[in-house]
Amino acid sequence: MAEYIQIPTPAGKFDALTAGPEGGRPVLLLHGFPEAAVQWSEQLSVLGGAECFAVAPDQRGYSPGVRPEQVADYRLEELVDDVLAIAEHFGWQRFDLVGHDWGAAVAWATAAEHPDRVRTLTAVSVPHLDPFGEAMRTDEDQHQRSAYMQAYRSSTTEKALLADHSKKLRQIYYPGVPQHHVDDYVQRFTEPGALTAALNWYRAHRFENHKIGPITVPTLYVWSTEDVAIGSTAALATAEHVTGPYRFEMLEEVSHWIPEEAPETLTRLLLQHLVAHQD
Repeated sequence: MAEYIQIPTPAGKFDALTAGPEGGRPVLLLHGFPEAAVQWSEQLSVLGGAECFAVAPDQRGYSPGVRPEQVADYRLEELVDDVLAIAEHFGWQRFDLVGHDWGAAVAWATAAEHPDRVRTLTAVSVPHLDPFGEAMRTDEDQHQRSAYMQAYRSSTTEKALLADHSKKLRQIYYPGVPQHHVDDYVQRFTEPGALTAALNWYRAHRFENHKIGPITVPTLYVWSTEDVAIGSTAALATAEHVTGPYRFEMLEEVSHWIPEEAPETLTRLLLQHLVAHQD
C-alpha cells in the first residue's frame, strides 16, 4: 500500500504517494493531465517491493497546497524547479525520473537541463519535446492530434468539461483508465480552482516554440500505437535526440493511458531499465 505524505518546498506543500524504504533507490514519478499521483498506484507497489523509494507527487496545481493563480506560474521552468525542490527535500543527489503525458514533458526538460541529477529517464507517451514541437508545426497528422491543446486554452473550457456531471471530462479517460480512478480524478477537478490550475499548464506553454536539446542520460521511451494524442512521427524521431543509451518500446493496441491500461508491461520495462543502469 502506498503511503500518503506531504512534501514541503519553497513553492508550497505537495501531496504525494510513496512506497518502499526511504533509504532505497529514489524514483520520482510524474503524472499527466487530467490525472494525479494515483495513476502510478501499480508502479508504486512494485517499485516499493523492489527496494526502491518511489515518490509520486500531485504536481503543481493538482496539489491544493501548490496552486498559484497566475498562468505564468505554470511555465515549464517552474515545473522543472518543482522536481528539483522535491529531490532536495529528500536529499537526493541523483534519482530516476519517470513521467507520463505532461509529466513526461517535465521529465524530458529536467533531464535535458540537469543531467547530473537524473540517473535514468523513463518517458511514457509524450516524445522528446524537440521533435514533438517540430511535428506539431510540420506534420499534418500531429497537428490535428494536438488541436485539443488550443481548445484547452480557452477561458470556457472549464465550464464545458464540467457541464452535465463532468460528461466531457469523463470522456477524456476512455478507453483505458479504470472507473475508480476516473471517479477520483473527476472529484478532484470539481474542487474550486483545480481544473483551471491543471489547464494553466497548456495556457503557459506551447511545445512548438520550445527546444530543450539532446538527452545524455540513459532513456527509455514507451509509446503506444492507439494513442490519439501522439502520432508516430515524433515518437520515431525521438531516437535522434537522445545521445545516451536509448531504448524505444512500442506497445500495440494500447491507448494513451499506458500506466493504467498496461501497468504490468510498463512496470516490467521500467524495472529492466533501472536494473540495466545501476550507476
